[in-house]
Amino acid sequence: MNKTELIEAVATRSNTSKAQTTAMLNGLIEVIQAKMASGDNVQLVGFGTFSVTERAGREGRNPATGKSLTIPAKKVVKFKPGTVLAEAVADAKEK
Repeated sequence: MNKTELIEAVATRSNTSKAQTTAMLNGLIEVIQAKMASGDNVQLVGFGTFSVTERAGREGRNPATGKSLTIPAKKVVKFKPGTVLAEAVADAKEK
């Protein structure tokens, strides 16, 4: 499912226009990005938690040349699914 399909599905389910749904989804994404950029976690109970963690720098290899190189440390986004989401996915696989 892509963003357009998601907007259509939510608009239908919530009985709102696609324009309203698009504005709400874009607003939600902007708020989540802003909070995570400032280092905060975003927890949606039942759905999951978005968090930012530090990945340490490490040594790696260029697969083309085999040459050793240093991979710098960086911040990465992590998502931990909530219980409700995890159970819904597990139940869907069993069917």
